[in-house]
Amino acid sequence: MTFACLALAVLAFVLLFDWNWVRPPLESYISRKTEREFRMSDLHVSLGLVPTIRMRDVYFANAPWSHEAAPMARIDELEFSISLRDLPDKVLVPQVVLTRPDLNFERLADNRKNWILSDPSDTRPSKLRISTLSFHDGRMRYVDHRLPIEVDVVAGTFEPAGLDKVQGAVGTPESNRYMTRYEFKGNYHGTAFSGHALTGEVLSFAESGAPFQLKGEFVAGSTRVAVEGRIADAANISAIDAQIRIEGQTLASLYPFLLLPLPTSPPYQLQGHLILEGDRYTMNDLSGRIGSTDLTGHATYVEKEPRPLLTADLQSRLLDIKDLGPLIGMQAEGPRAKPAASRGQKRDRPGAKATAQATEPDRLLPAGSFDASRLQHIDADVTLVASELRVPRALPLESLTATLHLHDSILRVAPLDFGFAGGTIASQVTLDAREPTIRSEVRIDLRGVEVGRLIPRSETIAKGAGRLGAVLELKGSGNSIGDAAAGADGRMAATIADGRVSNLRDAASSLNGGKVLRLLASGDRDIRVNCGGIEFDVKGGRGTSKLFVIDTEQTQVLGGGSFDLANERFDIIVAPKPKKAGMLSLRTPVRLYGSFTRPGYRFEKGPLLARAAGAIALATAAPLAALLPLVETGPGKTTDCAAVQQQVGSAVRQASAPAARK
Repeated sequence: MTFACLALAVLAFVLLFDWNWVRPPLESYISRKTEREFRMSDLHVSLGLVPTIRMRDVYFANAPWSHEAAPMARIDELEFSISLRDLPDKVLVPQVVLTRPDLNFERLADNRKNWILSDPSDTRPSKLRISTLSFHDGRMRYVDHRLPIEVDVVAGTFEPAGLDKVQGAVGTPESNRYMTRYEFKGNYHGTAFSGHALTGEVLSFAESGAPFQLKGEFVAGSTRVAVEGRIADAANISAIDAQIRIEGQTLASLYPFLLLPLPTSPPYQLQGHLILEGDRYTMNDLSGRIGSTDLTGHATYVEKEPRPLLTADLQSRLLDIKDLGPLIGMQAEGPRAKPAASRGQKRDRPGAKATAQATEPDRLLPAGSFDASRLQHIDADVTLVASELRVPRALPLESLTATLHLHDSILRVAPLDFGFAGGTIASQVTLDAREPTIRSEVRIDLRGVEVGRLIPRSETIAKGAGRLGAVLELKGSGNSIGDAAAGADGRMAATIADGRVSNLRDAASSLNGGKVLRLLASGDRDIRVNCGGIEFDVKGGRGTSKLFVIDTEQTQVLGGGSFDLANERFDIIVAPKPKKAGMLSLRTPVRLYGSFTRPGYRFEKGPLLARAAGAIALATAAPLAALLPLVETGPGKTTDCAAVQQQVGSAVRQASAPAARK
């Protein structure tokens, strides 16, 4: 009887207990513990293993060190539950419901957080874990000085049937998924952004693993991202299964958000199916365009230490070669954003010089600068295969295969192969970005290129034949191709195998007018090229010829000279020496000179003037004698082709390489 009475008394106390009786001491305790004012107008608690607490007119002052003048929280009504079985290891809050909140959260660079309910200077990780969150018409501001980021969010709720007023949908089944609209704007790493998102009534917040439906759009400058699907845990995303579409003026604008060293590019548009499982992001069914180049494939991004890893396997049916220009430091076409001072670009003389070189129309080598630090923040393995290339000026480029490996700040592109005129341009490029100034090594092999496909077809002139081979090896330092080439060391060599050339072209090159007239009357034919070899030694960006000879059945062409990669100029003398006698010959050395983009030539005046003077002098004695200085006696000798092939070395093997497979 006594126990029954006691139980009834306890039940009556619980039922009749007014939790507002403990509100004043609770307010005083929290204010004293946090050294900030805390108050509310009403308190109610529903007991259980997961008790639910409801507060009205909540006010919580900001931390004294905060940069924000407003209080940390003003909430018309706050309702939350606490999991008692998780105490004291952590304070797990399964659900929070906020009605008309005005919140200001802030974290300093030293990890002090104004939402910690303890010493305001405490920098230890918070024990508070919020699983799900519901907003009913409110505002939140978050500032993190460590990232850095600041964002303002305004939330509004609506009836699902009213979604057509929000986004234009009318009575669709999808419209019933969404009940809350979030408008946001902010700044991340100095880049402004804004957007909106639609979700259901409940938003999983952290460590819940519970997905919620999301449809939204994010805009930062010219970059626009649209997403629709399911996401788990908004504060620290733990899972994604969504369709995503991204577009913008240049891929380089994504760096502040993704920390991927993407190049400046033409305008792009990409979409795919994004999945996050653990630390692995996977983009399946990737498709879209960069400039006028189509892309398909898939990609994976894994968060790991010491650097994240990006892998991608990409294909293109038709790749426009000019879209690759920005990848090697050439300016992209179309609108370009002005660089912001916050991105670390200096307005100094070297920077101005690089900008001028990058946009100078008379320069061939790209001068656009690479940022070495970007290659230090990620590892990557990327493969790109293009079935067909669109190239300017009818260059005989046919296809592309490229594999990129970036590990420990060393970028290696191998292979970087182009199908070219029935052969291959096989390249290997290594960039070492472990220091501020990038060290580079480049090897380019021209393999089995068909001579006939390099010469325009003509009904009058016989078609050439044979295969070209060449080797280029250079090492240099600099943060642009132009800078690295300007001080590069190495060599280049080229040769021809099984060659045949137009007899008419051979006669014209030796300035044998009589032979040209005869071939024009009787028809052209091709003649054998016995051998050909060119070799330059490169020191400090300056190339000096060690070998320059082309030997045909009828002409020996000797030459020599130099080129300057820093100033992009060359100066070479070519002397044709016909092997047989001929009439109307103006044989004289030809000087090839000028810039890489504007080459020129001229005949050496000395020999020409001597022959002209002789012809004039003899003409005064006898008219026919005037032709004697124009008679070619044929001093050209047969070249030692074995010695030539031995000197050009590996270029011979490249010339004899089998034709590229299509």
